[in-house]
Amino acid sequence: MTGGASQPAEIDVLVAGAGPTGLVLALWLARLGVRVRVVDESEGPGTTSRALAVQARTLELYRQLGLADEVIARGRRLTAANLWVGRERRGRAPFGDMGTLQSPFPFGLILPQDEHERLLIAALEREGATVERRVRLAGFEEAHNGVVARLQRSSGETTICHAAYLAGCDGARSTVRDALGTGFPGGTYSHLFYVADVDAHGPLLNGELHLFLDDADFLAVFPLATEGRARLIGTISAEAEAAATCGGDRGLDWDDVSRQVLDQTQIAIDRVNWFSTYRVHHRVASRFRGGRAFLLGDAAHIHSPVGGQGMNTGIGDAINLAWKLAAVVKGQADARLLDSYEPERIAFAQRLVATTDRVFQIATSPGAVARPIRTRVFPALVTRLFRLASVRRFLFRVVSQTELNYRGGELAEGHTGHVRGGDRLPWVPGESGLAGDDNFAPLTSLAWQAHVYGHAGPEIAAVCSARGLPLHLFPWGPAAARAGLSEGALYLVRPDGYLGLVDPEARPAHLERYFEHRGLLSWEP
Repeated sequence: MTGGASQPAEIDVLVAGAGPTGLVLALWLARLGVRVRVVDESEGPGTTSRALAVQARTLELYRQLGLADEVIARGRRLTAANLWVGRERRGRAPFGDMGTLQSPFPFGLILPQDEHERLLIAALEREGATVERRVRLAGFEEAHNGVVARLQRSSGETTICHAAYLAGCDGARSTVRDALGTGFPGGTYSHLFYVADVDAHGPLLNGELHLFLDDADFLAVFPLATEGRARLIGTISAEAEAAATCGGDRGLDWDDVSRQVLDQTQIAIDRVNWFSTYRVHHRVASRFRGGRAFLLGDAAHIHSPVGGQGMNTGIGDAINLAWKLAAVVKGQADARLLDSYEPERIAFAQRLVATTDRVFQIATSPGAVARPIRTRVFPALVTRLFRLASVRRFLFRVVSQTELNYRGGELAEGHTGHVRGGDRLPWVPGESGLAGDDNFAPLTSLAWQAHVYGHAGPEIAAVCSARGLPLHLFPWGPAAARAGLSEGALYLVRPDGYLGLVDPEARPAHLERYFEHRGLLSWEP
């Protein structure tokens, strides 16, 4: 949508939506000195969220912001998943530290989205920024040098905001996506699900995840950090759903939960703290960008809760876009750098939706064909696979999102061994074993940097010094070799911890040409 008068931007980036995606985007931008404004039509952080999992890749990115330790302290490590049919446990997947030697955070973490949001809001406020509540994006137009947004307060008052860029982090019913006119293809699963926060007791409140796969029913029990508290995700009874669909005179509540599985769980519910219902969708927007407006998080993609990927994927969107917006706004890069956001993120979203859709169908579909797969084949297969260390390592890389890469993209170039431009920087623990001694420690600068493992020649050191590009030298040894790195090679690391250029010969001219061809004008933070 274009038009409107050309006026100076009041702010650099307007963020519509203050869920985890919008908050992380705003926080990264604020850390880089970008003028950011965050608006949200809700009265406060969500209180009935179903997003729970924080994956290792998200913790790695949070470490760059100094948040990882606090997130871990508030959450609960996920140690195992148990698969039940009736009262019989038919499968078990011990997680433990599946990602040992692959990540400084070799585990999965449970931290509900509502608690997550409060932590991010506090971090954003420490940067001098706040969330403007009960303010919704009513619409926008693109002007010659920015975006003219109409903001409406709960009182009905409408104001105009001039921003250089607009980030649509405004959820599945995104105003930004609707205004861009981009499609949101996909579908909706037939079941009506519920999420409930409960105080409970029983032998299964043991700090592990429990999945119940009944004939045509589903229940997941997630442990929370507080003992005796759990988050339940399951199905509404068919009778109650039918009555609600036909216009019953009351809303659905805990009494409408399907008891077929719940009564077999050995879990005694002491108190239901809150309860809500929802339908599960699987959709990906046709485009993630229109001019100066971008789509992130649920505004761009929504999918089943399988694997705990949704919130983490939105946070990945935010950080991918944040450093690029900051570079363009601060005059450190041509605006064409922003062209890399959509292709890097949309391909992953499409693969993720397809994968989680298939697994979710297995877990929830009724029918004579699906039942034996769900209740017998799937639990037995999971148990056998998790006995293999190689499988556990592979599954960790996939679920943790540490396997996600941007190979083949505009910003990816070169390779040596199995490591290619576009990969996440392989993690190399330091000799002391301390967090500040590894090769991820310099990433807290949120800036471009060069890594060499072993000896760096004087020519590459000179060009890095002349250009203001930090050069970090790490000792060559078994840990670096095990991570797949090559001795003496140059690894150019993006601000988000992914590799731009990989050059086995560490050629200075190659490094300079990489930046020049991509319109990257300044290498400093």
